[in-house]
Amino acid sequence: MVVAVLAIVGPTAVGKSAAALSIAHTLGGSQAWEIIGADAMQLYRGMDIGTAKVTLDERAGIAHHQIDVLDISEDASVAAYQRHAREDLDGIVSRGRMPLLVGGSGLYISAVLDRIDFPGSDLDVRARLEQECERDGAEAMHARLRRIDPRSAEVIDPRNVRRVIRALEVNEVSGHSFQPVFPRHTSHYPDTVVVGLEMSMEELHARIEARTRLMMSGGLLEETQALRERGLDDAPTARMATGYREALAVLDGTMTTSEAEAAISAATRRLVKKQYTWFRRDPRIQWIPAGDGVEERLGELVSRIVE
Repeated sequence: MVVAVLAIVGPTAVGKSAAALSIAHTLGGSQAWEIIGADAMQLYRGMDIGTAKVTLDERAGIAHHQIDVLDISEDASVAAYQRHAREDLDGIVSRGRMPLLVGGSGLYISAVLDRIDFPGSDLDVRARLEQECERDGAEAMHARLRRIDPRSAEVIDPRNVRRVIRALEVNEVSGHSFQPVFPRHTSHYPDTVVVGLEMSMEELHARIEARTRLMMSGGLLEETQALRERGLDDAPTARMATGYREALAVLDGTMTTSEAEAAISAATRRLVKKQYTWFRRDPRIQWIPAGDGVEERLGELVSRIVE
C-alpha cells in the first residue's frame, strides 16, 4: 500500500460518489476498497433523498462508513466524526484494504486528513449557558458572542442557538475562538492523495436544478414527513439541512413546491460556492474535470498510487 488514504472531494452534485464507486469496482471491488463518507448530513439515518445518499444497491457490496450513524435528535460533532472516521480508516488499513474518503464537507475532510485538535466540552458550562439563553434570548447570546469572539459570530447564524452556545462554551472553557485555526494543510497521514472533481458553474447549476427536481418528485416531502414524526422539528442540526428546511415549509403551507425547488437550488448554489472556496485553498488537491470520462482520468491517477 503506497498511500494511507485517497480522498475524492469537490462541490455538491459534481459526481463524487459515482466516481468513487466506479473506481472501487474497477480496481478490485469490495476486497480492495472501503469508503468513508465525509458529508455532515449523510451521518443521519433516514435523511436519504435530500442528501443524495448512495443506496445499498448502488454500493454493490462496497463497505461504507460514517453514513447512517446518527439519529436526527443528535447533534453532529466534527470532533466526534474525526475520532470515529480515523478509527474506521485504521480498521480498513488493518484489513489490507484501501480507504477512500469521499465528500464535500470541507471541515469534515480536514478533520480526517489534517492535524487539527478540536476543543473539548464542559457540560456544566453548557447547561448554564442554555439556561441563560432561555432567560435572555438567542439575540442576546449572539450579541455576547460577537463581543468576545467576533470571528465566530460572523459565520454562525444567530438562529442556530446550539452553535452559538457551543461557541460561547468553547471560549469560556479554553479562552480560544470556536473557529479552529487550521494549520497550512499539514497532513495527519503523510502520504495522503486528494483528488478534486470540478466542472463549469453553468453545467453544475444545471445538475443542481435537475437533482432538486428529482428529489422532490422522488419523495422528499414524504421522507421529510416521516422524519417530522420522529422529531425533525426539534432536531438541533438535521432540521437545518438544505432541502429539509424547505420541505418542512411546504408541509407547513408557507411555501409551494415550486418555490421550495427554487429555494433548494439557490441554497445549493451558495453551498457550492463555499465548497469551492474551501477546497481551492488546499494545494494538495489534484483537480480533474468531472463528467464524461472522469472515471478513466481518475483511474489513471489512482493506478499510479496503488500497488
